[in-house]
Amino acid sequence: MGSVKTPFESVQACWARVSQNSPVYKFFLSDIELVSATDGSMVARLPVSANLLNSKGGLHGSVSATIVDWAGGMAIASTGLEKTGLSTDIHVSYVSTAKLGDVLTIEGNVSKVGRNLGFTTVVIYKGEGTNKTVVAHGTHTKYVLRDREQDKSS
Repeated sequence: MGSVKTPFESVQACWARVSQNSPVYKFFLSDIELVSATDGSMVARLPVSANLLNSKGGLHGSVSATIVDWAGGMAIASTGLEKTGLSTDIHVSYVSTAKLGDVLTIEGNVSKVGRNLGFTTVVIYKGEGTNKTVVAHGTHTKYVLRDREQDKSS
């Protein structure tokens, strides 16, 4: 029987594995920093660099969508599932923008992980405290690939 990982260790392990196999994540999220994780939630930070900008100098929408995809998976990983599943639905609302040098705070939360589907919400902020502004928020639904042996022991 393997040792039980903390939610933060589970997210770290998942990110280490996924980052090696995803050129998109490597390109967009190479500077991401995992800050914390509890069961069902995670927080990360990402400085906005030049390769994340659109032609107008703001955060590109595809980056926000990629962050929602990534953070939804990492939130599911925080529950202890090693396989975070396949995307079935993703929705992103673009609320404001971020510029070069801004630091994004990313909060991913699990609403529910059921037998086959995991439902997550993600909020992307810039700034801190009273100067915190929502850049984008989204929902991400994933088909969860559960390990049958893991289910039997639960």
